[in-house]
Amino acid sequence: MDKKKIFWAVASFFIAVLSIWAVVSQNKSFSLDVLLEFIKSAKKEWLAAGFLCMFGFIWFEGLALVRIANHFGYKTNAAKGTVYGGADVYFSAITPSASGGQPASAYFMMKDGIPGTVTMVALLINLVMYTLALLFLGILSFLLKFHLILEFSMVSKIFIVIGIIVLIFLAWVFFMLLKEGRILYKICNFLIGMLEKLHIVKHGDKLRKKLEHKMCEYQECSNNITGQWKMLIEIFFWNVMQRLSQLLVSFMIFMAMGEGLQKAIDVSVIQCFVAIGSNCVPIPGAMGVADYIMLDGFGQIVGKNATNMELLCRGMTFYGSVIASAVIILFAYVHRKLKSRSKV
Repeated sequence: MDKKKIFWAVASFFIAVLSIWAVVSQNKSFSLDVLLEFIKSAKKEWLAAGFLCMFGFIWFEGLALVRIANHFGYKTNAAKGTVYGGADVYFSAITPSASGGQPASAYFMMKDGIPGTVTMVALLINLVMYTLALLFLGILSFLLKFHLILEFSMVSKIFIVIGIIVLIFLAWVFFMLLKEGRILYKICNFLIGMLEKLHIVKHGDKLRKKLEHKMCEYQECSNNITGQWKMLIEIFFWNVMQRLSQLLVSFMIFMAMGEGLQKAIDVSVIQCFVAIGSNCVPIPGAMGVADYIMLDGFGQIVGKNATNMELLCRGMTFYGSVIASAVIILFAYVHRKLKSRSKV
């Protein structure tokens, strides 16, 4: 598992470098000096607000998970929730199809004493709401700024349409896994059978008995919260806030650069389309695809400055949040180690 994480971390680094190079190479007038001058001329209060929104993308996810855990009677707090959110953001960015995010969050949640069944239900509910939140904001963007989608290139439009289809499919899959515990049981039972055939697992029957017991607990937890509409609406709200935090980063950057309110609103809508379209490929962080759609969209509103603005917005929304998440995880890991040693 560690070798795979190292592989995807290295692969993500090279993809990130290639993505930035591809963006820069499309604008012959680009230079590092120009970009640095661009940053120096920015209004610092708006840039600070952009960094706050970037952190909000991590914080609101953690808050949603904390609220679900609290609903089941397991007390945790916003500080620990920030670690849950940071783990998801970081490992989602360095693994294909964001497959490492939820297991990483689950690790920290269970380390805080939240049972595996509650953790699984919490993460699945959050995945459903996270997906629905983006679809909700996407619908609003289509209704309010439909002309912007028309200006995208055909390739970008195809990416966005595929992204919508993928999001709807994922929302349905996550909901079915949440609502029907037997589906998850069949998947786990199949995996146990495969491990038995490979002679990795010797006592499959014992594992199946444990699995049946855990699935009963899982279904109880699922039934408990899926009937709580006020709670579900609250979790949906926090996920909308999380998505908005990400979209508002670009808004703040455009305001910092003095592009004006109208362009700042338009770029937030374009950022929403980028977030939707980035779901069309299982590349870590959707690197390359997200850059392409973003650059295509930015060209509509800032022309020759599209490259600089794309690098700034992409840098803060994606690379900035990944770096911040890595720092949060490292701090949490060191803190836990020191705390465990002090108890000895």
